[in-house]
Amino acid sequence: MNKGYFGDFGGQFVPEILMPPLKELEKGMEKFLDAPSFKQELNAILKDYVGRPTPLYFCPNLSSELGFNLWLKREDLTHSGAHKINNTVGQALLTKFMGKTKLIAETGAGQHGVATATAAAMLGLECLVFMGATDVERQALNVKRMELLGAKVVAVESGTKTLKDAINAALRYWIAHQKDTHYCIGSVVGPHPFPLLVRELQAVIGREARDQILAKTGRLPNKVIACVGGGSNAMGIFYPFVKDKEVELIGVEAGGSGKENDYHSATLTKGSPGVLHGTRSKLLQTPAGQILPSHSIAPGLDYPGVGPEHAHLQAQGRAIYKVVYDAEALEAFYTLSKTEGIIPALESSHALAFALTLKHKLDPKSNVIVNLSGRGDKDLDIVFGTWSKE
Repeated sequence: MNKGYFGDFGGQFVPEILMPPLKELEKGMEKFLDAPSFKQELNAILKDYVGRPTPLYFCPNLSSELGFNLWLKREDLTHSGAHKINNTVGQALLTKFMGKTKLIAETGAGQHGVATATAAAMLGLECLVFMGATDVERQALNVKRMELLGAKVVAVESGTKTLKDAINAALRYWIAHQKDTHYCIGSVVGPHPFPLLVRELQAVIGREARDQILAKTGRLPNKVIACVGGGSNAMGIFYPFVKDKEVELIGVEAGGSGKENDYHSATLTKGSPGVLHGTRSKLLQTPAGQILPSHSIAPGLDYPGVGPEHAHLQAQGRAIYKVVYDAEALEAFYTLSKTEGIIPALESSHALAFALTLKHKLDPKSNVIVNLSGRGDKDLDIVFGTWSKE
């Protein structure tokens, strides 16, 4: 690929004032990511603090019901309860190696904010988290967790008061505090080198899953499924399988309520190319290029853009992207809880919901991996406040 690009997507569409910290970050990545001292310390943190490797769990009850072998990559079992910690400990450690003292982050569901605050506390860094005011209300428990971990949470009142606006606020802060601050972006979005950095830190998911499924079954999976908002958990599990053409990669986006004219977050399925937050990707936008509001019952999928590498994989035909609606995700949330005793995050429930649509459509020997990107205790207020089931 051209530097900073994945095919036609990616790049650095930022004001000139942001180029120095981006260049500094790129140099830091080149200097430290492959350095033995950095890799040794990061691997020790991932093992002893994060709890890696996470299990690849075979679902006996659901597999029997579905008619194929369903496996879950258990990112919900990491310290702090989601895949986000893989990225934040890596970026926090890189921040220390680069001689900086403060982490800032944006968050929607709150999981990235919690993971950033966790990593900052462990590595002795200051932490400031920007969060849309709407998300502050619907993820109040995670706000309390961040504050308990020593982070300051800034509620962003502008725009739609969600993830897009939190990113804008974080970027403005970074411009003014470049010298001592690293912006810990939470997904494979933003200007180069962020999509590459986050993918590299999250690819541990896919490397483990690939080794685990080979050890357990002797062959590669037929399908790998993951939810997609910005797309870090999906890119993390997809990337080590990209060259394995026999493995179908399926990203699942949020369709919202599914009602006509209601907002959704299905960027790859229903969006068009454009520039947002410093990168060229696919966006939810008007014909004139104005960003449309997005919405999902899962706060972590509520974003009107997507990582540029996902747009590239879609354009290549290497990955396909499907839409799941709120009610289907909620049904999957209950199904996994009641059949396997695992309460999934609403984000992960979208991926699981698509897997459930494959019931009796696959060869009984088929192996399907769903990336269970997070646990669902953070979402109980949303679930019981919006939908009930006897």
